[in-house]
Amino acid sequence: MGNVFVLDHPLIQHKLTFIRDKNTGTKEFRELVDEVAMLMAFEITRDLPVKEVEIDTPVTSTSTKVLAGKKIGLVPILRAGLGMVDGVRKLIPAAKVGHVGLYRDPETLKPVEYYIKLPSDISERELIVIDPMLATGGSANDAIHSLKKRGAQHIRLMCLVAAPEGVEVIKKEHPDVDIYLAAMDEKLNEEGYIVPGLGDAGDRLFGTK
Repeated sequence: MGNVFVLDHPLIQHKLTFIRDKNTGTKEFRELVDEVAMLMAFEITRDLPVKEVEIDTPVTSTSTKVLAGKKIGLVPILRAGLGMVDGVRKLIPAAKVGHVGLYRDPETLKPVEYYIKLPSDISERELIVIDPMLATGGSANDAIHSLKKRGAQHIRLMCLVAAPEGVEVIKKEHPDVDIYLAAMDEKLNEEGYIVPGLGDAGDRLFGTK
């Protein structure tokens, strides 16, 4: 059963406060999102398997650890997910990056897939789907379905903030997917925005309206 992890590290919570603040400008917003993504990646990868290897230090030979097992794949949901990728890659530079492009139909509010490009070996990778906002859960749900349809076996979802409604959708539709959040917010409003939230993450990252 997929679990929900709220990463309450003090540095994550401190930086998230300024991400939420409406007075934070685009440059600072982008830098903070990048930093929080890196801190979250540190927590998300805590349980990656390791194996023993023999190396020579300048002093002696020793047995020490390196990562073992599954390779990592990062799959940002376009476009806001792009703002978190570099932060994760600072910790996992060898990770391959795929992209899923979705938009919400303004009338039906259903996600529509318009672009997908993935590593050829996604079935062998530990995938981290990245989107700053988990609001209705529609986009993340559709992205995860797209990945599973193409052979993905191991998927985690990483978001800055979530509404309980979106979390419940993912738990119901994808009980095998663990969800990692910097904060679980209160609710969705009538327009589908997370409350208190941080506004539109894409617009704030890229300076659009």
